[in-house]
Amino acid sequence: MPKFGATQEKLLLLLLASAALGFSKSPIKQKRILKSARKEWQRINDRNLARSIRSLYQSRLISIIDKADGTSEMVLTKNGRQQALVFKIGEMHIKKPARWDGQWRIVLFDIPERQKRIREALRGHLKHLSFYEYQKSVFIHPYDCRDEIDFIIELYHARRYVRFIMAIDIDNDLHLRRIFNL
Repeated sequence: MPKFGATQEKLLLLLLASAALGFSKSPIKQKRILKSARKEWQRINDRNLARSIRSLYQSRLISIIDKADGTSEMVLTKNGRQQALVFKIGEMHIKKPARWDGQWRIVLFDIPERQKRIREALRGHLKHLSFYEYQKSVFIHPYDCRDEIDFIIELYHARRYVRFIMAIDIDNDLHLRRIFNL
């Protein structure tokens, strides 16, 4: 895997954000994505941008499509999307709301032994996101994390092995509240 500079990493993430914009149905999320992307584009130095685009193109992480009107369009390739997702997962965290909604988020999975690496990676990401390991393949968190879980599941192509449950009552609720300082 090649080394990437800060500008190349940011460029891949910005292109991924533009793809996310197309998939988001919520105007609020679209506005948030656009605002964040605009700020990041403004921080990129023009010379670094040109060098990074050339390098990403040579690495086949982006493709450039020349349009009939004389403009060009940058598009992430499949490998580029995968690399951008790897960058993004390292930054991921679950936001703590001002007030807990009283619902537990439970992630459970049954990933076959032949895909042990995916199972261990998923377990590692859930721990990194401060999930409580209820059992070896059952993790609990008190805050909204559906988008983060969907992101991780898609990254590892593990949708068919993972379930997401929301619960309002768990028999050891007090123990879990202590763990999460609720």
